[in-house]
Amino acid sequence: MRKRGFVIAIDGPSGAGKSTAGRALAERLGYTFVDTGAMYRALALKAVERGVPLDSEAGLAELTRDTKIELVSGGRTVFLDGRDVTALIRSRDVSVAASKISIHPSVRRDMVARQRELGREGGIVLDGRDIGTAVFPDAEVKFFLDADPVRRAERRHVEMSAAGSPTDRDEVERDLRARDQADSSRKDSPLIRAEDAIYLDTTVLIPAEVVEQMHAAIESKMAERA
Repeated sequence: MRKRGFVIAIDGPSGAGKSTAGRALAERLGYTFVDTGAMYRALALKAVERGVPLDSEAGLAELTRDTKIELVSGGRTVFLDGRDVTALIRSRDVSVAASKISIHPSVRRDMVARQRELGREGGIVLDGRDIGTAVFPDAEVKFFLDADPVRRAERRHVEMSAAGSPTDRDEVERDLRARDQADSSRKDSPLIRAEDAIYLDTTVLIPAEVVEQMHAAIESKMAERA
């Protein structure tokens, strides 16, 4: 086992409940939680503010190298170059921009390197779209969370409204389905379920039920390693 414990990978599409379950699971385990999606959102916000074209891989790669992203309090607070951008990165425009910048291999390589460094010693729960396949293919426990697209859109809509970015629910669903297509079809680190990932359909599950199932699977794996 790594110095501080397991690496727990949680992958899946937007609105499947990854962040909610991952944060609660990390608290239960006493682990660090990393919302990798927030890292891409923060970079996307900076790109939009600086006017860097979202289709310019060279420009985005340079921007990435000069960007400091900090996740504080279990990812609840996000700092971009020392500025609190927690609320700003939850807007619809930033979500769309994050989807566009995440397809660039150089951007992903930089982010993957940062994420690997964060989890090098273990004791960490990371959620994203390529954690169990690209970032930590050797993670001790992997999960893939999914849900019906309509239900995922409802959750995302509620999340955005709570963050002060009210959006039409139908628009959210269209964006979500477009993101699904982009994530699953990109050449570099596409959204796919790792062969050894535990699949959880969260359509009708409440967060506590998801966490309970995940925790049981982790305890079983820990018992095997003991």
